[in-house]
Amino acid sequence: MSTKDFIEKDYYKVLGVPKDATEAEIKKAYRKLAREFHPDANKGNARAEERFKEISEANDVLGDPKKRREYDEARTLFGNGGYRPGPAGSGGSFNFDLGDLFGGGPQGGAGGGPQGGAGGFGGGIGDVFGGLFNRGGPGPGTRTQPRRGQDIDTEVTLSFTEAVDGATVPLRMTSQSPCKACSGTGDKNGTPRVCPTCVGTGQVARGSGGGFSLTDPCPDCKGRGLIAEHACAVCSGSGRAKSSRTMQVRIPAGVSDSQRIRLRGKGAPGERGGPSGDLYVTVHVDSHPVFGRKGDNLTVTVPVTFAEAALGGEVRVPTLGGPPVTLKLPPGTPNGRTMRARGKGAVRKDGTRGDLLVTVEVSVPADLTGKARDALEAYREATAEEDPRAELFQAAKGA
Repeated sequence: MSTKDFIEKDYYKVLGVPKDATEAEIKKAYRKLAREFHPDANKGNARAEERFKEISEANDVLGDPKKRREYDEARTLFGNGGYRPGPAGSGGSFNFDLGDLFGGGPQGGAGGGPQGGAGGFGGGIGDVFGGLFNRGGPGPGTRTQPRRGQDIDTEVTLSFTEAVDGATVPLRMTSQSPCKACSGTGDKNGTPRVCPTCVGTGQVARGSGGGFSLTDPCPDCKGRGLIAEHACAVCSGSGRAKSSRTMQVRIPAGVSDSQRIRLRGKGAPGERGGPSGDLYVTVHVDSHPVFGRKGDNLTVTVPVTFAEAALGGEVRVPTLGGPPVTLKLPPGTPNGRTMRARGKGAVRKDGTRGDLLVTVEVSVPADLTGKARDALEAYREATAEEDPRAELFQAAKGA
């Protein structure tokens, strides 16, 4: 029986109850009519048998609160004037064929899409409402829908240099993929049937009021659109099984510690021609004995002598993976000053590089030789009248 029949049939009239009948009244009416027209009590009576089928069908819909609500909304929207067909030119009506609306129109033709039905909507609205009534197999144009593969989360640890310059790393992943034993059908014979609940769409509609409905994954087929009559022993009828594979994955240059990278289409394979999911890689970066990281810039601390800091000079500074650079140290450079070597940092998203931030650290020798000690003693005598802490005490008094 088509969806059009369900929309146009008056199940309340079949059971002889009003539209506001309670569940108890519907159950009582069904039991009375079922006893009267049961085939066992009317052997050889084809009319009674047909009547019994109509009664059972009506009870199947009205006896279920969810189906009843959806049935009422569907009739309000399509059966009781919402989009009622009428003769051309009649006021408040539209001139079209309900058969087209529910996917029963001719295949192709003027005004129709390549899959039949008005506007080329494949199985038409009938396919959608077929799921509401939990009825039968697929109608014309109905097909199981492709399913996107699952996303996969994994982690990788890189060296400091690999994170800065980028690296291609092997990743061994375990994910759900089409079961090889049943070719992804879920049925050990390879012949699953279309789910009667969702008519192969993988979704069921639920009423939201006002004549509209929302869709949820089908609870019977778990959104697959197929049900295995003879479940595959490997995948238990799901059509998916765990599989391991090793992939060579390119981690872009400039990635930072704990960053999560999305690689499109590198996740689990889809079903029935659906796209693969995505792969999400959380990156962990090892520390470096010399260099640090601050955004797109690298950092390094360079020790200098007191004489270099006081008198100035040139200082050679190491870079990550490249030749050293020479920086000019101005006379009187204080401890902790940071200088910049441009273009020697980490790779940015646009391909350019950040800078290398060089922090000066004045090195104090732990043991002095005779000449160095004598020179330093002479320097202390020459600067004895200078007190570098004088301003500190003055500021403390004035506070």
